[in-house]
Amino acid sequence: MLARNRFLLLVVVGGAVLAIVSLSLQFLNLIPSTPIAEEWPLQPLDGGVRVGQGKSRKRVFPVPHTDAPDPVSEAYSYCNTPNRTEQAWEGHSPVDYKLLSVQVMIRHGDRYPLYYIPKTKRPAIDCTLSPGRKPSHPMLSSFISHMGQGGRGHWESTLGSVPRLPSHTACEMGELTQTGVVQHLRNGQLLHQAYMRHNLLPSDWSPRQVWVETTGKSRTLQSGLALLYGFLPDFDWTKLTVRHQWSTLFCGSACDCPARNRYLEEEQRRQYRLRVADTQLERTYADMARTLGLPTRQLRAANPIDSLLCHLCHGLPFPCVATGASGNAGCLTQAQFAVIRRQQLEDEVDRRRVGLYHKYAILAMYPYLNRTAAKMERVARSNEAGRKPRAGGEEVFTLSSAHDVTVAPLLSALGLEEAKFPRFAARVVFELWKSPPATQGQKKSTGKDGKLFIRVLYNGQDVTFHTTFCHSRNRHGDQPLCPLENFFSFVRRDMFRVLNATSYQEACYRRPG
Repeated sequence: MLARNRFLLLVVVGGAVLAIVSLSLQFLNLIPSTPIAEEWPLQPLDGGVRVGQGKSRKRVFPVPHTDAPDPVSEAYSYCNTPNRTEQAWEGHSPVDYKLLSVQVMIRHGDRYPLYYIPKTKRPAIDCTLSPGRKPSHPMLSSFISHMGQGGRGHWESTLGSVPRLPSHTACEMGELTQTGVVQHLRNGQLLHQAYMRHNLLPSDWSPRQVWVETTGKSRTLQSGLALLYGFLPDFDWTKLTVRHQWSTLFCGSACDCPARNRYLEEEQRRQYRLRVADTQLERTYADMARTLGLPTRQLRAANPIDSLLCHLCHGLPFPCVATGASGNAGCLTQAQFAVIRRQQLEDEVDRRRVGLYHKYAILAMYPYLNRTAAKMERVARSNEAGRKPRAGGEEVFTLSSAHDVTVAPLLSALGLEEAKFPRFAARVVFELWKSPPATQGQKKSTGKDGKLFIRVLYNGQDVTFHTTFCHSRNRHGDQPLCPLENFFSFVRRDMFRVLNATSYQEACYRRPG
């Protein structure tokens, strides 16, 4: 009896010890554990950039929330403060697949507000760059030095006169902050770690192989240069041409589309009706205006959420004003901020339900998506078995530095309606992959050559099988990637079905009726 009790005691104690050791090892990352997507997209975790170092057969499918998000917590994720680890899945593929090209669309990094709340002090933020000030990055000092050599680069249109670094001790409206620069240095470093092991670019890359484009705003130009420097440290300026996109939609010569403008106007009217019907929002604006001693209409016009987000992201107290003869301060509150953010989140839900924005987004982003498909097709052809590559190569890395009003419709056009509104330094990545050549006994639909596939990632998460063109495929089947032909069919024909059209021209110019 005594021996049996001792044996049972040893079993219990031993099991407890093993459980503790196992949990400790997982905590210390000595035993790999499968990441669980608690949000879509996955938010940063705890301190740096984390990128897997081997090709992976595993796909991660984010799990969307069903509960209403907390407005303030959601706002912190929008800030994208660069002090946490991000689990990223760029560059992951089945074994022996070849990466042919990468196209990246980014939103600029953290910026100073575009609007000023009357009667309040502007946020005290220094927009000069200093490696000794937080948040910082190990590459920040060399980045600053390298930007000083930018005169050797090639600049399209008026971009040559746009400053390559933020430089004001008191930030100007819309100016990129040091936080924004660091966000994109991290993005670039993450992509470097993900793609250079695939030999995406040779060390002696040619000017044709790297394409960089940006709007004319300094915050997009500077964000693009920060990401590029993280991706290609100390890149050769003489090989680089920075191209100007005059439209935030990156539509090039195909921007004229009357129907797109009509859908946008209808969407804006929907937004307005929903906003004025929100009695809590109306009371909140009235309370804020009363605190500041302003007419409610004037406060609304100042778009206070833009400035309040800046205060939140930079850890600054919300603005206050002196009130009454005593000089006591009246301050805007986090509760008021939460009401405005709550209404914005509810607006996103209603926007998806009504569908006007989705129709606008399809027409807004077709030119960019068509150009993306054309670049992939050129790269694919140049990699066909037996084909002699063109001198100078093809565009294998494309970087488009843009705004929230670019990335948001891109997500909607792709069918990623559940994706969160683009945070600061958000990124959408298109990867083109080629499978190994078919071996004897396998089906050879392309002769001896491998097949072509596409991956789409949003903020590091693989969202390919959430897109319109690939959501119907069996995500648990033998083929872990989406055929490139699905994307081509979507861009060239299928995306216009929701508009009852078969082409961009028909959808844009058909008379409403």
